[in-house]
Amino acid sequence: MRKLTALAVIVLLASLLSHSVFAAASEWPQWRGPNRDGLSTETGLLKEWPKDGPLLLWKTSGLGAGLSGISVAGQRIFSMGDQTNGSHVLALNRADGKILWSTKLGKAGAPGWGGFAGPRATPTADGGLVFTLGQYGEAICVNAEDGQEVWHKHLTTDFDGPLMEWGFSESPLVDGDKVLFTPGGPKGTVVALNKQTGDLIWQSKDWTDNAHYSSIIVAEIDGVRQYIQLTDKSVAGLAPKDGKVLWKADRKGATAVISTPIYADGHVYVSSGYGIGCNLFKIAKGSDFTATQVYANKVMVNHHGGVVKVGEHLYGHSDSKGWTCQNFKSGEAQWQQKDKLGKGSLVYADGRLYCREEAEKGVVALLEATASGYVEKGRFTPPDRSGKKSWPHPVVAGGKLYLRDQDVLLSYDVQAK
Repeated sequence: MRKLTALAVIVLLASLLSHSVFAAASEWPQWRGPNRDGLSTETGLLKEWPKDGPLLLWKTSGLGAGLSGISVAGQRIFSMGDQTNGSHVLALNRADGKILWSTKLGKAGAPGWGGFAGPRATPTADGGLVFTLGQYGEAICVNAEDGQEVWHKHLTTDFDGPLMEWGFSESPLVDGDKVLFTPGGPKGTVVALNKQTGDLIWQSKDWTDNAHYSSIIVAEIDGVRQYIQLTDKSVAGLAPKDGKVLWKADRKGATAVISTPIYADGHVYVSSGYGIGCNLFKIAKGSDFTATQVYANKVMVNHHGGVVKVGEHLYGHSDSKGWTCQNFKSGEAQWQQKDKLGKGSLVYADGRLYCREEAEKGVVALLEATASGYVEKGRFTPPDRSGKKSWPHPVVAGGKLYLRDQDVLLSYDVQAK
């Protein structure tokens, strides 16, 4: 029995470690967390906030202009921002927010109309390296310790990726020895590079949609590992070895397709704004993979604040309908509330939804993650707002809530005492 138990533990650990996104509960090493699903595994957090909100531990400035989120790995926080001489990737000390290093990535500025300056991607930290992407397509790998550049690529000049209206916005996915980006275009929608050297491993030549603004996820479906990405024309699963299309479903978006796909139980869920709504596809393997649409509706018309799946339900903001709880398998609305909190982004931790309003005041609210209705457990307004939309998603890691607002990053204590 002892031998069998030890073997089971070894197998379990090997399975976990084979996924490069595996991380301690106190870390948030990439976009939407360890598994790219917006879910934190932390426990022991405040179930209700004081009248004025949780305790502000520190505030730091100097990050620069931009909409980049943060990643948290070890004792460091990574983000991006436009400085006077270009777009930068930078590291901060997790304890006090002090900037440790700043490395120029490429061109600064605001692609497209609207004047939304700065990078949009969230850096990915993996194995002592940091990977990220600038708004004009510069992809970089730097050392996490000192910011020294390891390699540098360009999604337009190296891989023929057309620049979208609002620039490149995805956050790179690291999986094993590969890092993946979505240049889009005639040579292939997705590229896989050697994460150590930046050398091209493959480009998905049989899928040539232009990129939009969504980020790739990794999933295992019927025992087959694959990369799932969403464009304004389709959603597809790619083979890790060569980028071959395993399955693809037509799914037309409009203007900007942004939200990250969700995978669970043999199903892929996607949502986008501009009146499009949401779709659920059942992915099954026979002689080949098939993708069959289960539903398409406008219960969740999610612009860019993201959707999280908790148990059998999805939570997020739906344009014109407000904050929404939706049944994952049926697509039906459990509840919708548009009067108490404006449009925004969210993350889940310890039975609660941390919802961040994008409006001028940027109110942050704590909700119960329950299908029974909208139940609020506290709210506060962060200080020193930039006056711009608070589009970076909240992050919960190590008992702290992090809020990025342009040049400023705030850290709050949300650990229960």
